[in-house]
Amino acid sequence: MSVRTTVNLADDVAAAVEQLRRERSLGLSEAINELARSGLTRQAEQHPHFVQRTHKLGLTVDVTDVAEALEQIEGPAWR
Repeated sequence: MSVRTTVNLADDVAAAVEQLRRERSLGLSEAINELARSGLTRQAEQHPHFVQRTHKLGLTVDVTDVAEALEQIEGPAWR
């Protein structure tokens, strides 16, 4: 699928696009796509999948009523 749109590039991004176009003899769209893909790949490599670590605290709280849960944990003064 291809989408045609108008974008405004910051000066540093436009310079990077032009440099890539000259180095590899690419068209404008090809150069922008190449830079976008390399940024996406790099971002995925830098941010591993998040895993929430949990620990058993020996406390069971029903959180269907948040106000009641907070009162149970913090005491009546939480309000």
